[in-house]
Amino acid sequence: MQQALTAPEPPPERPGRPRRRGRTTLLIACAAVLGAVAGVCTGYVVQAGREPDALPPLAQQSVARAKSGKAPEPLSATRDHRVRTDGDLRKLLVQRPAGTQKADSAQGWLDQYGYANYYEEPDEMFADLSASRFRRAALSAWEKGQSATEVHLIQFRDAEGLGSRDFLSGQQGYMPQKAWAGTLGEPIPGSADGRVYVFEKPRTKAGYLPMYQARALAARGDIVMDVWLYDTKPIPKKTAMDLAERQLERL
Repeated sequence: MQQALTAPEPPPERPGRPRRRGRTTLLIACAAVLGAVAGVCTGYVVQAGREPDALPPLAQQSVARAKSGKAPEPLSATRDHRVRTDGDLRKLLVQRPAGTQKADSAQGWLDQYGYANYYEEPDEMFADLSASRFRRAALSAWEKGQSATEVHLIQFRDAEGLGSRDFLSGQQGYMPQKAWAGTLGEPIPGSADGRVYVFEKPRTKAGYLPMYQARALAARGDIVMDVWLYDTKPIPKKTAMDLAERQLERL
């Protein structure tokens, strides 16, 4: 028995510009619009000749006006985070541990150019900071033996967007890559989005000791904390986590 042939399905239409309407379709549409306009005008003429209907009485009683009183007291720094974060950003940096000495790197305030220069590609970082509406940054750094620590607080103008969250998510997106930490990190207690990353492999260079790294990233309000730890020996995760928690408490 010969099998019946079926017509092939038509190929799907390629997306593109919508086709222009034909002249006949346009004339029909115009006639329909004119008919609708004529009906609406007739309705208005009939309605204009009628007496206006009385409005129904209000179902609720009139509300008495409130007496003038004192304005509410402004929130304290413990309840309003902006009271603290709009002040001296350097005072929110975690205290330098006892037994360490100040690093030779810049301390205190950092402008956008100065912070971008901490990265291997400062031009790209400068552009990222501009897109996130960078406001200001503060730095504290210290050393002890062969170890070094840098704590950065980067503040953004979050009035028109969440630049702090955009910057944080962008930085965290790099960390699982092999060129960076190569790990997903560990969440920081008390933070919704903070994580600590202990790099799986040290950076090596001929003639130099291997350099181990750890990094902590988190955001609180419009401030991103970026903590870096360096050492010639492996860095315990607890060491990085303790420092991250102490800095998060300061915010």
